[in-house]
Amino acid sequence: MEHQNTLIWEVTFWEFFFVTLLLAGAAAFLTGRAMARTWQGDKQLALYIVLLAAATRFIHFSLFSGTLLSLHYYIVDLIALLIIAFVGKRMTRAGQMSTQYSFEYNRSGPLGWQRKGK
Repeated sequence: MEHQNTLIWEVTFWEFFFVTLLLAGAAAFLTGRAMARTWQGDKQLALYIVLLAAATRFIHFSLFSGTLLSLHYYIVDLIALLIIAFVGKRMTRAGQMSTQYSFEYNRSGPLGWQRKGK
């Protein structure tokens, strides 16, 4: 297997897509959703995603002969997973605000809410 070594993925696009975006991205989305459902803070979510990004690097290393201790690709994985996790948290929080506080807020799109009467 030949490494492509681009700016975003180290091995091949499909391996990056499958491991980082699909598998770890689903875990990050569910982590963000769980953090929103328990009303936890952003710092705790970021800590969990830092650990998930390290596990993702290990999967790239063990299955696809990627570099285990590559700071560049770790940061790429971390950024992608943080975005996915915070989108999951924000989507869940928008639903919570419009459902639990329906007397005060309406949902405005998949990621937002607004006060009633505005």
